[in-house]
Amino acid sequence: MKTKSIALYLAAALLVASCQSKQNENETKETFPVTTVIKSDTSTFTDYVTEVHAIQNVEIRARVTGYLEKIHVDEGTYVIENQLLFTINNREYLEELAKAKALYRSAVADMDAAELELKNVQQLADKKIVSSTELALAKNKLEAQKAKMEEALAHQSYAQIRLSNTEIRAPFNGIINRIPHKIGSLIDEGTLLTTISQNDDVFAYFDVSEKEYLSYARNLQSDSIESKTVSLILADGTEHPHKGKIETIEGIIDEKTGTIAFRARFSNPSKIIKHGASGRVRLRKKFKDAVFVPQKSTFEIQDKLYVYVVDNANKVQAKNITIKHRLPHLFIINEGVKEGDKIIYEGIQNVKDNMIINPSVINMKTIIKELASK
Repeated sequence: MKTKSIALYLAAALLVASCQSKQNENETKETFPVTTVIKSDTSTFTDYVTEVHAIQNVEIRARVTGYLEKIHVDEGTYVIENQLLFTINNREYLEELAKAKALYRSAVADMDAAELELKNVQQLADKKIVSSTELALAKNKLEAQKAKMEEALAHQSYAQIRLSNTEIRAPFNGIINRIPHKIGSLIDEGTLLTTISQNDDVFAYFDVSEKEYLSYARNLQSDSIESKTVSLILADGTEHPHKGKIETIEGIIDEKTGTIAFRARFSNPSKIIKHGASGRVRLRKKFKDAVFVPQKSTFEIQDKLYVYVVDNANKVQAKNITIKHRLPHLFIINEGVKEGDKIIYEGIQNVKDNMIINPSVINMKTIIKELASK
């Protein structure tokens, strides 16, 4: 009887010790916030440094030599096509034209005389009074006079063109830029008088990496309108009120940079964007079934990125992940974790491999909503 009591006492003591051990074990488990990886469609944007060019931006140069007689416009003026911009003194070109006209009239008179002579020789040849050789000579003389007349006419036309070039007109509607020469300056042929920019629309050129280009090309197949639509962020950080459209992509990838050039077109009715402006083109990118991980849930070891995955027994294991795209406060994952995996959200600096934790579950959508508000 005494032996049985001792056995019961020992069993009770072991049970109490076991319960205390389990209680102590539970007390030593640390609590960490845990969230579940989700999958969702999303879109983001990437900014590219751009060079802005006017649709038309050309140099206005003198085509004749002379003194700059008059400037009809001012810098920054909006002009219309064929509007008079500059006048170069035309006195010598008027004289040259007058001389060319006189030479032309003389050539016409000589040709008329040659025609009369040929007519007379033809009549004499018909009557066998002169030989066929004289007739041939008369015909050749007429042809020579015709050639001289055509030469004189060409010279007259050239003189007329030279005279017209003393008046420099706008080739299209646009804004006049810097005028470096003043009235009275001696202008040589080819001298730059100004430049003119047509800014009703502007081109924005930007370079995209080969990888990003391939992603864009795939999105383009499924949604061409949205994929081609871009925004322009101006130098002061404001967004241009008019959306742009990607019009062309170059056919060659630059071997040195690994990039390919895009060109977008933006409407500019207020003329606020000028030729040579800087800014950023914002290109929207869509992700289908994207897997999200908060950036604060990741840590780096030797240039590799990891998260702590929690299994069904609440045991922690570090897992390597690769990134497809970076969002504000979030990563879109390429490989490493999948939808439904549980990961530690915060406090990863206090976590070790094979550690058993006490999870405090937080919904991933709640996390994303909080991060978006920051």
